[in-house]
Amino acid sequence: MRRRRNGAEESRADLKQLKSLKRYFRPYRGQIAAAIAALVITSGAVLGMGGALRYLIDEGIGRGDVRLLNRSFIIALGVVALLAVASYARLFLVAWLGEKVVADIRRDVYRKLVSMHMGFFEKARTGELLSRLTTDTTLLQTVITGSASMALRNAIMLFGGCAMLLVTSPHLTAYILLLVPLVVVPIIMLGRRVRRHSRETQDRVADISAQGEETLYGIRTIQAFALEEYETQRFEQVIQRVLRAGFSRIRTKALLTSVVISLVFGAIMGVLWMGGRDVLAGRMTSGDLSAFVFYSAIMAGAIGGLSDVMGDLHRAAGSAERLGELLSMEPLIASPSSVRGEGWGGGGPAQDAPSLTLPPAGGGEIAFSHLSFIYPARPDKPAVHDFNLDVASGQTIALVGPSGAGKSTIFQLLLRFYDPTGGTILLNGIDLRQWPLPELRGLIGIVPQDPIIFSGTARENIRLGNIRATDEEVMQAARAASALEFLEKLPYGPDSYLGEKGVQLSGGQKQRIAIARAVIRNPRLLLLDEATSALDSENELYIRQALEELMQGRTTFVIAHRLSTIVRADRIVLMNEGYIEATGTHRELLADSPLYRRLAELQFKTDS
Repeated sequence: MRRRRNGAEESRADLKQLKSLKRYFRPYRGQIAAAIAALVITSGAVLGMGGALRYLIDEGIGRGDVRLLNRSFIIALGVVALLAVASYARLFLVAWLGEKVVADIRRDVYRKLVSMHMGFFEKARTGELLSRLTTDTTLLQTVITGSASMALRNAIMLFGGCAMLLVTSPHLTAYILLLVPLVVVPIIMLGRRVRRHSRETQDRVADISAQGEETLYGIRTIQAFALEEYETQRFEQVIQRVLRAGFSRIRTKALLTSVVISLVFGAIMGVLWMGGRDVLAGRMTSGDLSAFVFYSAIMAGAIGGLSDVMGDLHRAAGSAERLGELLSMEPLIASPSSVRGEGWGGGGPAQDAPSLTLPPAGGGEIAFSHLSFIYPARPDKPAVHDFNLDVASGQTIALVGPSGAGKSTIFQLLLRFYDPTGGTILLNGIDLRQWPLPELRGLIGIVPQDPIIFSGTARENIRLGNIRATDEEVMQAARAASALEFLEKLPYGPDSYLGEKGVQLSGGQKQRIAIARAVIRNPRLLLLDEATSALDSENELYIRQALEELMQGRTTFVIAHRLSTIVRADRIVLMNEGYIEATGTHRELLADSPLYRRLAELQFKTDS
């Protein structure tokens, strides 16, 4: 964010960030109107208590009339009852509104996060993103349910109290108004410092989330290398930065509160002294003075409350700015708006854009033409360069090569996690960028070498391959992946909870769950990152049979690490530093490629 010329402009500009939330309040205009009405009634009831106090003292006590005293007491009770009912309505409606609005914001933030392109996650820290989703939205909820309501209430009380002061004693009110700038100026000056320290504190808290998430993710590595104390010391450094930022904010906020209290209540005592002289001189009654002091206290409380609320509003503005930055981002990888598919349920073509009709699901012909790609986080070195390959439908292509050759990059480009820097990838003759993302990825099944297991049951994890699959189809997929036997031994069978990241499963069991996902997806294009690498020999035989059946009639790309996988491929593509160095069968490459012979001797020795 660019720097403003001075602090006052910066303060106003920051609070303008809250205007970005208006669209979240529009669906609840009726509830907002009801909450404001309840707020006005409560404020009016509080101000009305000053009049009741004057009547009680001057008419009830001053005249010594018991009937007037009883009447004034009943009136005061009525005001209190009205205040109680209106306060209940205000608190309930404001809290309900805060829950609904923040739920909508969290939903939009989550939807934005899961739709962002992979390049975004290369640069963003997971802990900081989680801080947006939790800490920032929670702060907004606190402001909506408490601070915003209190700000409006205090504003009404401030102006209402000022009006009642004018009615009660104009000349004493003039003294009060002369003292207001002495209170407002420190609030503005110290409020800017509170906002600055609050934003710094929020950033440091995000560092805690990032550090904690990274540590928990790698807890096995940390303990395996006995790094517990080292990581604790690193975390302690983050904690100290949070403490320093927090102490700076607390000191400034405490100073602000102290200054406001001193000035406000000092002014009230001065007015009380002057008012007492007026009572002794007969220029006002004791009831008038009591009411004036009551309204002065209301104004003082309103000003003090506004000073606290302003700090919260500035913090909320910082959160709104951070959330707004995220929500305003557009994913670089998105579905074209001008695509209409046959049987896809796609929308109509975009206005002023050419219409494209996709062929029915089927085929699986892939053509790479002068394909090049550079990762955004590594702009100095191409991951793939001038990659040319034509793959017929139903063929099995094995990708081999040393680490960093670009094999996994081909998978990511086929899934359109990234778009090519140069060249094209055609699926059934159509550029991948012209396919709607859900339909494109719906044609692809992937079994990664290190599968991700989500917290949930085994049945839920398998069904991720096809969320519309029936329980019977889930069981058939598990059986085809040789997973049913170990699933039935779990405490609750396929409905057993697998733990966070599948902590209760072995590596081979996780991989069989991933294979079952691919089976149940019934894809046209298979991407296998050596899907049997974590299995023992017996289970590998079962899985290989299942995969060979699944691969029938489907185009398959395999990142191969085993000779048994390579010899079954229709064609082997040898990659090196992003280039295609050679293609052919196993025998052809052994005869013609020194690099392939070296890989075969080192990498495939155990298989042979």
